[in-house]
Amino acid sequence: MGAFPKTLMEFEERFGTEQACRDYVFRLRWPAGFRCPRCGHDKTYPTGRLQIECRGCAYQVSIIAGTIFQGSRSPLRLWFRAMWLVASQKTGASALNLQRVLGLGGYQTAWTWLHKLRRAMVRPGRDRLDGRVEVDETFWGSPDEAAHGRRAGKKALIAIAAEEDGEGIGRIRMRRIPNASAQSLERFVRESIEAGSVVHTDGWEGYGACLEKDYHHEVTILKGKPPEAASELLPRVHRVASLLKRWLMGTHQGAISHEHLDYYLDEFTFRFNRRSSKSRGLLFFRLLEQAVAVQPTSYRAMVKGARGKKAGIPRVAPS
Repeated sequence: MGAFPKTLMEFEERFGTEQACRDYVFRLRWPAGFRCPRCGHDKTYPTGRLQIECRGCAYQVSIIAGTIFQGSRSPLRLWFRAMWLVASQKTGASALNLQRVLGLGGYQTAWTWLHKLRRAMVRPGRDRLDGRVEVDETFWGSPDEAAHGRRAGKKALIAIAAEEDGEGIGRIRMRRIPNASAQSLERFVRESIEAGSVVHTDGWEGYGACLEKDYHHEVTILKGKPPEAASELLPRVHRVASLLKRWLMGTHQGAISHEHLDYYLDEFTFRFNRRSSKSRGLLFFRLLEQAVAVQPTSYRAMVKGARGKKAGIPRVAPS
C-alpha cells in the first residue's frame, strides 16, 4: 500500500480528499483487484459516493459494507482523521478529545466511533503468547469493602498474561474474567498462551488444574510474604497492571463501566504490543487494515445490556 505517512502534514497530503480515502479503502478490501461476487467480472464503475457497479451484471456493491464504517454518513476523510489521531498519540484519545478536535456533532458520536475502532484493534486469529509467560490478576474499580482476597465484589477482575523478554516484557494479553475459578483462568490461559509454554503464576489453586496438562507450570508461593513481594516475584504482570490503571485514570479519567472494559483492555493491548514501533503511520495502517476486516457493530448493539438508562455512557467524563 506504499509508504506510510510519518507526520500530520504527510497524512493530510496523502488523504486530504474523499476520493483518496475511498480509493485506499477499495485497495485494502480488494488488494488483488475487485471481482464481482455474482458473475466474477473484474470491471466496475462508480454509481455513488461509496457505491460501485459491476459492468458485467450491474450488481451494486458498497465499498464500506461489512466494515466498521458501514451505516456511517460521515465522510471517510473524517474517519481517517479520527484513526490518525487515535494511532498517532501514544496514550490515545478520549471521546471528549475526539469530539473537540474533529468537531463531531456530539459526545455520543465520538464515544461510538472510538468503540468501533477499539473493536478493530483485535486481529482475528492473532497468535498466542509463547515462551515464558507470567500470569496473574488485578482488580479495577472503586473501593469495595466486600472485595477481599480474589473475590472481586463490585470490582472487575482482569486476567493478565505477559511474555518474558529477558528482563523486559514482550507481548501481553488481557481480559476481564467473572472470577478467579479454575474454569475462568483455564479459558483465559488456553486462548492466550500457546500449549507447551512455561507459565509462571503464584500459588493460587485455580491455576493448578488448568496448567498441569498442556503447560510447564512454574509456581512462586507468595503466601506469608509481604504484599510488595508479588511485584518483585511476578514483576512483568504487575508492571503491566500499573501501566493499565495509570492509562485508564489518565486518558479516560477512570470513567469506564464494567460492560465496556474489555474494549479498553483491547486498546491498551494494541498500544502496548506496538510500543516499540518507530512509525505511527504503521499503527494507523494496521488499525485501518483491521477496520475493513472486522464486522460492523451498531451503537444499539454496543450498549445493549449495559446498566442504566443512558446505557452506561458517562455524560461528562472523557472516556
